[in-house]
Amino acid sequence: MDHFSATDHAMMARAIRLAGRGAYTTRPNPMVGCVIAHGDEVVGEGWHVRAGEAHAEVHALQQAGERAKGATVYVSLEPCAHTGRTGPCADALVAAGVSRVVAAMRDPFPQVDGAGFDKLQAAGIAVESGLMVGDARGLNRGYLSRQERGRPWVRIKLATSLDGRTALENGESKWISGEASRHDVQHWRARAGAILTGAGTVLADDPSLTVRLGDDTPFLPPLRVVLDPGLATVTRGRVREGDAPTLYIHAPDAKRPRGMTAQAATAPVKGGLFDLEAVLKLLAEREINEVQIEAGATLAGAFMAAGLVDEILLYVAPVLLGENARPMFDGLGITTMAERHHLRIVETRYIGHDVRLLLQPMHTG
Repeated sequence: MDHFSATDHAMMARAIRLAGRGAYTTRPNPMVGCVIAHGDEVVGEGWHVRAGEAHAEVHALQQAGERAKGATVYVSLEPCAHTGRTGPCADALVAAGVSRVVAAMRDPFPQVDGAGFDKLQAAGIAVESGLMVGDARGLNRGYLSRQERGRPWVRIKLATSLDGRTALENGESKWISGEASRHDVQHWRARAGAILTGAGTVLADDPSLTVRLGDDTPFLPPLRVVLDPGLATVTRGRVREGDAPTLYIHAPDAKRPRGMTAQAATAPVKGGLFDLEAVLKLLAEREINEVQIEAGATLAGAFMAAGLVDEILLYVAPVLLGENARPMFDGLGITTMAERHHLRIVETRYIGHDVRLLLQPMHTG
């Protein structure tokens, strides 16, 4: 049982909601929200909008002005203690004369990781952390995955029939899910740092892998990543078009076509298959927090079999495709019930006529 008051909980919930407003624009930075209050009265609030711009605490302090003095600050992540593209938020809080800082959690970024708390405490400010830490971690699961595990958070997006099929035997898959689901998935794309697919999907479906929100909501275009060992798709496909950047990951021995201008990187290949852990490490080095995989059963199954899937975004349509249609995952090699993959249902929601399930493999925290 925590020692935080009902007001503390309400203010932190408000800070976390504010942080979520930066879901499409803060990467590679974490989403952060901040509320400054005297008791139940909010005197300033803000959130981190975009990397390189003012942090949440700065926005909240500007709004609070002189009323920040003696106030309690609620922030969804430890205030930074270093000078990056902006100054240290811990120093700004000290200068403003706040009396107490309540943070949901420490920031595992090596240049912070407790240093922000230390600066505040050294200035005589009361510091408490751990309030609504589960919510705060869920909000920044991609950023935390990159900092703590050295790889992005991996989400597989799938649209299936009631009998678990993702395409007809001939590969046709448009459209299993309804229009509402196809719009909903754009919001998940917008929060991803990268959308990843395989060369087979590019050749068969010619996806654009862009974000189409249909309104004026600001977002940063995700990196489009194509796993293409032999660079068979670099001169074709809509995945090369538009403003969003595209990265081709290929085998070390692949020959780049003359005049190729697209971004490209190599990853190790074992037995004709990419080392998927190395692929994720490469993306983490490019500061990708979340990867959304939109691919066929072969690549989806490879990530699943390797234990690299953190989340499955599953749209289930009320249709049947029959036993000859293609499954969600190939290559799992399950022959006994003891080998089955256990999933936890995190959320269930109707999206139009479809059901959207958010699932996590039981190994995922």
